[in-house]
Amino acid sequence: MNIENLSSNKSFAGWHKQYSHHSQVLNCAMRFAIYLPPQAANGQKVPVLYWLSGLTCTDENFMQKAGAHRVAAELGIAIVASDTSPRGDDVADDEGNDLGQGAGFYVNATQAPWSCHYQMYDYVVNELPQLIESTFPVNEQRAIAGHSMGGHGALVVALRNPQRYSSVSAFSPISNPMNCPWGKKAFAAYLGGDAQSWRDYDASVLMREATQLVPALVDQGEADGFMIEQLQPERLEAAATANAYPLQLRRHEGYDHSYYFIASFIEEHLRFHADNFNK
Repeated sequence: MNIENLSSNKSFAGWHKQYSHHSQVLNCAMRFAIYLPPQAANGQKVPVLYWLSGLTCTDENFMQKAGAHRVAAELGIAIVASDTSPRGDDVADDEGNDLGQGAGFYVNATQAPWSCHYQMYDYVVNELPQLIESTFPVNEQRAIAGHSMGGHGALVVALRNPQRYSSVSAFSPISNPMNCPWGKKAFAAYLGGDAQSWRDYDASVLMREATQLVPALVDQGEADGFMIEQLQPERLEAAATANAYPLQLRRHEGYDHSYYFIASFIEEHLRFHADNFNK
């Protein structure tokens, strides 16, 4: 698969690089970013943390705002940040910022006009890791994390593919999208009106029914304006309790939904993933 290097920036003795490639799964050009720690330049294959961002974001938000490079360089972890949806003039879109481009919700759409391009689940689980592992000095150890819509995506991907990931973490995830306005709008459009088909992409449902367990860390800011209506962390916590799932859900007084919150705790998330890689 041909990829084009768009930019390179040295950071904490490693390299942040941005690439474009044509996605067979999404049927369009896609962009991703990768941070390669200094260990990767010395012939060592390193584990990878895949990061999924939230509504309206691209591959750039996390890499520029989270402050993750310093700790990733220390721990020898590569970070891959995908875009949040397919994009392009011929890709279906919506006027709202909670559907369409920038809002792929990490599902495989089954409904027109979305199904032609919006196969983000398959892209994140299969195509992108195959590209990363065949191109860069990384090993087959993977973890996954995300924020908001991306937190939903990270949890769903890990819960459905426990054999592929050592650990999963999320900031302010949409925990029960079947029962919140953002999720209902997106799932109805992408997956159709039968709510039974939505269960495959609902973290609370999947965690309650899981038989293989991936260690999970979730952080939620208590001053997050989306928490009550959209995020509903208590539903994820209830699912974990019902199934004795290894979820650590932490609430933080005064923190909101922004990257100030993510930057405050990203080091703890990276160390959580490093600990699980080492196991």
